[in-house]
Amino acid sequence: MLFFVDPHSGVPIFRQLMDQVRTHVVSGVLAPGDEMPSIRSLSVPLGVNPMTISKAYNLLVHEGVLERRPGLPLVVADHGAADLEDRRREQLAASLQPAAQLAVSMGLSPADAIAVFRQLLDEARDQSGKDAP
Repeated sequence: MLFFVDPHSGVPIFRQLMDQVRTHVVSGVLAPGDEMPSIRSLSVPLGVNPMTISKAYNLLVHEGVLERRPGLPLVVADHGAADLEDRRREQLAASLQPAAQLAVSMGLSPADAIAVFRQLLDEARDQSGKDAP
């Protein structure tokens, strides 16, 4: 299954779904024009109220991540390659914000924090088999 929820994570389920859709879009798992699962077909296996999924989808439409087509399933919006790159950076920045705050609170220098991040990138790249761009 493309989506999962953790009701005990402390993050609202609609927010978990939104984050996963955004991640799948910027990583290419969901491409522009891909149809999203219907609210009902997603709510049953996840055990989630359909209104929760509807809320996530509506907010993603408002953000421009998804596109509504009357009488047809929602699809991933196409914003072009430049916008996709901007969205990737925005999502990475949002994910790194807590780590940046932690580094500051621990008194790490920017150089030390960047060194740790570079090491993690190298390890992740080694595990995935991808070369540096």
